[in-house]
Amino acid sequence: MKLPWILLGISAVLAAALALTFVQPQAMVSPGDLSVTHAALGKDCFACHAPFRGAAPERCVSCHAVADIGLRTTLGAPLKSRRPPFHQALTDRNCLACHSEHQGAHPALDLAPRFDHARLQPALRARCESCHAPPADALHRQIKTNCASCHQPLAWRPAAFDHARFFRLEGEHNVPCATCHLVGDFKQVTCASCHDPARTRAEHAEEGVRGDITRCASCHRGGGEEGEGREGRERDRD
Repeated sequence: MKLPWILLGISAVLAAALALTFVQPQAMVSPGDLSVTHAALGKDCFACHAPFRGAAPERCVSCHAVADIGLRTTLGAPLKSRRPPFHQALTDRNCLACHSEHQGAHPALDLAPRFDHARLQPALRARCESCHAPPADALHRQIKTNCASCHQPLAWRPAAFDHARFFRLEGEHNVPCATCHLVGDFKQVTCASCHDPARTRAEHAEEGVRGDITRCASCHRGGGEEGEGREGRERDRD
């Protein structure tokens, strides 16, 4: 019968594959060559991997002192990097959550750190400028508040804020942010920088507008004199 010989052949192939896994593990199970910085460990899988458990973060910090990560090499030489040393502010020490040292079939893609801002301690997470240089355009040069007021860590674009939704910056109202938002507080707005409050009250009274007239944008969404909204506005119908 042929069946015993087939089973014997399959068993021999499996035994050979198992033997090669232990003799040449990097050739049998490695997803690719290591990065240049760890190339010297190319044949020492167990420098990073625990048998039958995979790579262990504890193996990383056995060579990389946490206090030196991003600042010095494992030999103590200073690093010349433009990136700020933020590793000390991470909430945990799981290097594998961001780094993959095997280059694989597409090195440029596989080695890209999968960084999650949620891994940063809250105090640093709120200070985007500690790691990122702000844009140099005219709009951002005026803004002194935190980036999170418009942007989210998951995606810098698109910005979550649409100014036209609240007030259209058209015509004479296309002014610097500080004209309406004093001391860089974008949650507060004033029209008194250009519009005299006493005159404004008199004009509204003449038109029969009553109630709170300090929230100009609730009725005026642009540069026109006629109100476009009716929130908070009452007209004398007598």
